[in-house]
Amino acid sequence: MKNYARTILSIHAHPDDEASKGASLIAKYKSLGARAVLITATGGEEGDILNKALDTPYVRDNLVEVRRNELMAATQIIGYDRVEMLGYRDSGMVGTDANANPSCFAMAPSDEVVRKIVRIIRDEKPSVMLTYPEVQSRYPHPDHVRVYEVSIRAFELSSDPAYAPELGDVHMIDKVYFHIWSRERMIALHKKFIELGLESPFSPDWLTSVDQDYIATTKISMDGFSSVARDALRAHATQIDPSAPGWFGLSVDEAEAAYPTEDLFLAVSPNNYAFDGIEDDLFGGLD
Repeated sequence: MKNYARTILSIHAHPDDEASKGASLIAKYKSLGARAVLITATGGEEGDILNKALDTPYVRDNLVEVRRNELMAATQIIGYDRVEMLGYRDSGMVGTDANANPSCFAMAPSDEVVRKIVRIIRDEKPSVMLTYPEVQSRYPHPDHVRVYEVSIRAFELSSDPAYAPELGDVHMIDKVYFHIWSRERMIALHKKFIELGLESPFSPDWLTSVDQDYIATTKISMDGFSSVARDALRAHATQIDPSAPGWFGLSVDEAEAAYPTEDLFLAVSPNNYAFDGIEDDLFGGLD
């Protein structure tokens, strides 16, 4: 894998999403010379305080500031060069009061959000964009669904010279990837827990009932970068239960031995780009 003077744009819904999805991937490509830019849509106000030691009146009264500080700490660990918060309120789940709040991300005018993202795309000129898939059957959080909608629309419009020329020179992103949690990965981690004589957080019933919305097209070896995701998750101290076996039940080495890759789905690529089997480089086909 070559060194790359290229830019990766990641678009996420909440503080902590950048740690749970793609953190080790970004760290690896940073080590290879890439630039990394993060857009976080909301402040994460509706996320539970899962670390009970931090469930205090001060934290509850200052949750927006606390979670912003956690985000800044996590992104420093991962190595992001630029972090942009769009400033919307966490939308919560469907049917909650938060989801009807006019300040929430789900209620924001689409063009307003898209313009903000297009401005960043035209400024940074990324080669690769990482976002969420259209189908999200496992966890259809309104903010995650909205990230897909606005990021794909921004991808389309950023290269359109007729759209908002005041936002900067047009730019075409070469490749768009969706973050996915593959069934294969869940099964491999489950088997490692059992192999080590540990109670697996992934019950057999859960594993067999999980739908596979997207099959991985792209697997990037994490070869030593998995610890970055763990450290970044721990930086989100209010949102991560430090005893959660799903995140921390296996050591970094054990988890990496069980499943050593980050899985993605290649949604958009250059017309003449082709690869055999599984792709192993975000910038493949761009040389």
